[in-house]
Amino acid sequence: MSYSNYKKMSEQLKVKPFVLQKFEKHNAPKERSCGLATKRCVRCGRIRGHLSQYGIDMCRQCFREVAVKIGFKQYN
Repeated sequence: MSYSNYKKMSEQLKVKPFVLQKFEKHNAPKERSCGLATKRCVRCGRIRGHLSQYGIDMCRQCFREVAVKIGFKQYN
């Protein structure tokens, strides 16, 4: 189960608090203290392709979209 599917399902179960509590107990991803899953993109939430240099904290795809607005130049 991916991260986004977990969030969608918990939104649907807000009407039933007991079922939501049981669902979160068994299906919530565990909190990580180290490894790849600790760093996520601030825009889209991706785990892989993460750029943390200069405090950017974005995946490479989101960085390409926003790079010019941030002030980076593209060289050929």
